[in-house]
Amino acid sequence: MTSPHESRHESAQPATEPPSGDVPPAWLRVFTEVARRGSFTAAGAALGYTQSAVSRQISALEAHAGAPLFDRLPRGVRLTEAGETLLPHAEAVLGRLAAARRDLAALRDLTAGRVRVGAFATAQASLLPGAVAAFRDRHPRVAVGVQEGPTRSLGRRLAAGDLDVAVVSTTGAAALDELALVPLLEDHMLVALPAGHRLAGAESVRLADLADEEWIASSTRVEDTLMAPCLRRGFRPRISLVVADWLAKLGFVAAGLGVTLVPSLAVGAVRPGLALVPLRPGEIPVREVYAATSRDLHRTAAVSAFLDALTRTAAAQEARSGARRHVQPPGP
Repeated sequence: MTSPHESRHESAQPATEPPSGDVPPAWLRVFTEVARRGSFTAAGAALGYTQSAVSRQISALEAHAGAPLFDRLPRGVRLTEAGETLLPHAEAVLGRLAAARRDLAALRDLTAGRVRVGAFATAQASLLPGAVAAFRDRHPRVAVGVQEGPTRSLGRRLAAGDLDVAVVSTTGAAALDELALVPLLEDHMLVALPAGHRLAGAESVRLADLADEEWIASSTRVEDTLMAPCLRRGFRPRISLVVADWLAKLGFVAAGLGVTLVPSLAVGAVRPGLALVPLRPGEIPVREVYAATSRDLHRTAAVSAFLDALTRTAAAQEARSGARRHVQPPGP
């Protein structure tokens, strides 16, 4: 009579061919162990199965193979020609399964894998570099890829599975509807002025104070720029220069050719020779910044860890942003 422990091992293993016709890995594991030890009894002891459970699984595998795999001898067993042919294939399959388990464990443990990150331009000025650095410090074996683009484009890439996580903002609010969002920070707007501008030393400015200024923006269509909320307050800036890159905009401002808006995210990277003056509260709504992922795609361990790095970095940056909004970068 078998013990309860033995009967559990007997019933836990498939003894007949599965409906799909595939060979269960357990059969191959028992087969290779018997081949290694030359005995059903010894293999069963090594695997924790009864001798009868091993015998049934070998019989099922032989039925599947259509040939005997072992010669049953008075003392032990010996591989037949069919068994010798099957053995290297069985070992290869088990080796690949073991490698797959190791690779999956590495993904779970963040000792391998990747995370593809996107962000709009000014988020890449300070927020994203800090998050990537923090993530790499903790998980140096996980590859990080970075792409830049506006929120609308980032949303499409997330939905298509081309990005794993993206830093987006309410500037592209329509693109956020289908995304899972994690709040990061509030991005206030400041005005970048030439150092000698009449308002350079002001505590804050109103849009009305800038009605006669020439503006530098990324498009002649105010609706497509950071200045779109101005329209709801009846203010339409006079855009004289169209410059896509925000650092280039600041170069034109420093040359005295106009003024432009600067998100607080970018304050730390502003060049010398400019004055940054906050807009008065309510002049332009605060821009909300989020970490976004697709609602439809699985969130990997690497993505979860990167979201944590983004959240921590954003919290630290927002704690400093109030002071930064009132700092005037020194002149040359």
